[in-house]
Amino acid sequence: MLRQALKWLYPGIGVKRWLLLAVVGLLLIMLGGGLLWGWQLLNFIEGRLLVALYILAGGSYRRALSSGLLIFVLGLACVSYGVRGAVRATFKVFRPAQDGQLVDLLYERNLLSRAPRLVVIGGGTGMPVLLRGLKELTSNLTAIVTVADDGGSSGRLRGELGILPPGDIRNCLTALATAEPMLETLFQHRFNCGSGLDGHSFGNLFIAAMSEITGDFEAAVRESSKVLAVRGRVLPVSLDNIVLCAELTDGSIVCGESSVGSSQAPIRRVFTLPAKAEPLPEALEAIRDADAIVLGPGSLYTSVMPNLLIPGVVEAIAASQATKIYVCNVMTQPGETTGYTAADHLKAILDHTRPDLIDCVLVNTAPVNPELLAKYKAEGAAPVAVDIDALRKLGVSVAIGDLINQDDLVRHDSQRLARAVFRLVLRSTLRQGRRRFKRRYLIRMKDIES
Repeated sequence: MLRQALKWLYPGIGVKRWLLLAVVGLLLIMLGGGLLWGWQLLNFIEGRLLVALYILAGGSYRRALSSGLLIFVLGLACVSYGVRGAVRATFKVFRPAQDGQLVDLLYERNLLSRAPRLVVIGGGTGMPVLLRGLKELTSNLTAIVTVADDGGSSGRLRGELGILPPGDIRNCLTALATAEPMLETLFQHRFNCGSGLDGHSFGNLFIAAMSEITGDFEAAVRESSKVLAVRGRVLPVSLDNIVLCAELTDGSIVCGESSVGSSQAPIRRVFTLPAKAEPLPEALEAIRDADAIVLGPGSLYTSVMPNLLIPGVVEAIAASQATKIYVCNVMTQPGETTGYTAADHLKAILDHTRPDLIDCVLVNTAPVNPELLAKYKAEGAAPVAVDIDALRKLGVSVAIGDLINQDDLVRHDSQRLARAVFRLVLRSTLRQGRRRFKRRYLIRMKDIES
């Protein structure tokens, strides 16, 4: 024990100087207190020092008081700077890449870790947009991601290595990352040359390599989360090799997520092969413990729905006391949801699951820039019409707002969407009487609403 304690005095640690400064500060506080109020905590030694200080003050009582006040304040400053320096030196060991204020680190560790527990279910490019905003509001965050992707880099790795598709997982990991920005950029880097590397992203290859090293895709995702210092958790909905299929209105069957998403005829229903895939137990546990469950945003049939087709997932959502929110897409997708209104999106989910699965639907009502509108129209896409009355007839409440970013594409704005979702979650948890959030987040809710 003594040897371990003495390690704090080893050279190069960067703590000794601050501890020494704090000790000096304490001594000055005692001396100043002795001149001001007659303290004599060290008896003989301090008494002699006080007499010497009194003599140096010219024997004047008033000067002695002034000297005492100055010494006392100087001692307080030394203690303050000493403790602050020692704490910062200690924190740098654990967070060497973060030079932010200590208060920001404490805020992240304390307030965010005690926020409501959120589970977001989906995949594709829409889900990471929401996660990127939510990680600033809570660290009690679990992303449950589809593993039905069969296109691009993910599809190639799935076919060649026999692993689960890592693409959607990678996007969620980088969205929740708090590591160095360059590391996030590295994970998203896509090679554009080379006969074997062309089209692959580094993050997909990293997860594939980690999967071979650990022998377990779930462990690979967990270890990748550590590398990126992910705030929250990312979980595959299942570890089974799932193929997404769709029955179209013309009676034909198409299989493979990329084929379903580009189908020419409208989709009647979707299903998975195998039909009885095993859900990940940790995913079901997260759903059961959640304060709120968010579906989407993301492609209706190829990102959101595949998760709900895994046996046990819908049952866990329905049994949970959490608030269930569906974030509707901003734009329709050619082939997959051509002509769909917001109510059509919701009805498709309810028809595949159960009529009472969703409590609230969050939709965008901001108009789309005419120039972008023309661009999307040429591609066969259009803004999702918000039919509020039809939504309410399906038994849900409707939340509306300006939720989009229109810089180059029409997509959800990360911050606006996250704040809108979190506002719904806070109101719901407070309304349900979950007191552990009330005092802590009333002020936070005002900040979010302002």
